[in-house]
Amino acid sequence: MIRKSLWVALLLTAGRAEAEPTKITVRVISQDAKFVGDAMGGARVTLRDAESRKVLASGVTVGGTGDTRLIMDSKGRSPIRATPDAASFTTTIEIDVPTKVKLEVEGPINRPGSIIHASAERWIMPGQATDIGNGWMIELAGLAITPDSTQEGQTLSIKANVELMCGCPITPGGLWDAADYRVEASIWRGRRQVNATPLAFVTSPGRFSVKMPAPGPGRYRLVVFAQNEKTGNSGYYQSTISVR
Repeated sequence: MIRKSLWVALLLTAGRAEAEPTKITVRVISQDAKFVGDAMGGARVTLRDAESRKVLASGVTVGGTGDTRLIMDSKGRSPIRATPDAASFTTTIEIDVPTKVKLEVEGPINRPGSIIHASAERWIMPGQATDIGNGWMIELAGLAITPDSTQEGQTLSIKANVELMCGCPITPGGLWDAADYRVEASIWRGRRQVNATPLAFVTSPGRFSVKMPAPGPGRYRLVVFAQNEKTGNSGYYQSTISVR
């Protein structure tokens, strides 16, 4: 009986393939800009088995934003944008069968009020590395916004720092031209918009401001929305303010 059980076990294990180490390199690129890395705290990366939802690996992209000219001047089909210093997350997963992997990213980590999520799926073969060219590159849409508000009498002073998700600067006449960006502040109570006004660009990099009439005393939601009027890329930030 023991011999029979051992023989059955051997037959079952003989048909199983051993898990193979499989290297994956992930890069997160800001829409219309560069790679999301150390300057913005990186992007959080999670790799899952798309069917079982099991986490295969997780981490954060580290490194620089990459070669500006290589990225911004790239043309054609699937251009190579990555250089060795460009921010990435590299890991090795163990799989024994072709696996559909789901990539989930969120960032930038150092701008929690502007974090955006993105995801993608692809098939990974055991032992076949996914680190060729750009690696597994995914785009992160959005703009990172850091606002500040103060009350002076019956006036609200609204300031906002606006940047690409990689931390790339918005400047007059630059690669990310301040003239292409529209920034607006609005005050909300519940679902009702109390007032709204555009912010003007005041100084580099990406600093916008406006003074607007304060609403009546109470607690409100301050929303700052920014959009590139050529590409449509946009960002949003909201906070609660108290008006005296």
